[in-house]
Amino acid sequence: MDYEELKKAQEIFGLLDGVSLKEIKKRHRELAKKYHPDSGGGNAEFMKEINEAYKILLGYCESFRYSFSEEEYYRQNPEELIRKRFMNDPIWGNGGFGANGNLDHF
Repeated sequence: MDYEELKKAQEIFGLLDGVSLKEIKKRHRELAKKYHPDSGGGNAEFMKEINEAYKILLGYCESFRYSFSEEEYYRQNPEELIRKRFMNDPIWGNGGFGANGNLDHF
């Protein structure tokens, strides 16, 4: 697989950059349901393209090297970075709002 094949597979699936494997699988199910030859109005030729694109996308995901660095974790989970930065803040962190979202000190 080369980059152009990967981009074509992405285009066939109508995916934006930065999708999860779960989203790819969901999109494959949606496309298969719509274009499978056994469904009403299916398209056998396009279904072959969809399945080939799916193989390319899965192959790319299977060979992807995941990073477990702190920097990558916070890039993937920005809400956790915000929580880390502000959890000890007197207003936004533990000193202000309690677990139920109310001000503890008022």
